[in-house]
Amino acid sequence: MSIAESLIPMTRDLSRDLGKMTFGAPVAYVYNPLEYAGNIHEEYLTRYANNRKRVIFLGMNPGPFGMAQTGVPFGEIEAVRSFLGLFGLVGKPAREHPKKPVDGFGCKRSEVSGHRLWGLFSRRFGMAEKFFEEHYVHNFCPLLFLENTKLGKNLTPEQLSTAELAQINRLCDEFLRNLVELLKPEFLVGVGGFAEKRATEALVGMPVRVCRVPHPSPANPAANKDWGGAATAALYEAGVWK
Repeated sequence: MSIAESLIPMTRDLSRDLGKMTFGAPVAYVYNPLEYAGNIHEEYLTRYANNRKRVIFLGMNPGPFGMAQTGVPFGEIEAVRSFLGLFGLVGKPAREHPKKPVDGFGCKRSEVSGHRLWGLFSRRFGMAEKFFEEHYVHNFCPLLFLENTKLGKNLTPEQLSTAELAQINRLCDEFLRNLVELLKPEFLVGVGGFAEKRATEALVGMPVRVCRVPHPSPANPAANKDWGGAATAALYEAGVWK
């Protein structure tokens, strides 16, 4: 059985188990792109997760105009279509906030974090196939959480209740450990502090080195100056890139 053939049922199980969870206020809407964009995500796995990796980049959870639209981690529309070469029909979550609809590849908004992340990889490696020879990108939690505010404010996993976050961590830690067992990376790069912390705790005792790059979100003021340069410098310093 190939790595992707192992990952696909694992991913379906994670999606199902997370889909059984219920969330209290302030969470009002939960999007699970592994369900309604599962076809795109499984194509991502089939094409790009089918060999061992030296480096895994770990994000936190989907953005409303990235993975929530495409099913791909940091899945900014143009990057997924042009750099990764993935495209297809995307369904809808059970309940949508009117200001954060899922339009799939018809979405007109750009996900800044994904534009910066995949843009860095595109500039450095030129082709997706070259990047994925040794690298992979995964989001720790595949769920998007929104408040019932006028604009549908995005909630991070850290803003959930202690009990809700503990259950998510239990399920997603296990998936991350299994992913590392399959891909056998030398480095796990947390994209931001949350991802680094989760990897550090989840992968205790496993032969992988955990490090970090700044999160590319525009909510991180430092990322708006030269995120690509700062991330590259951090990767050189950690020995991930040479």
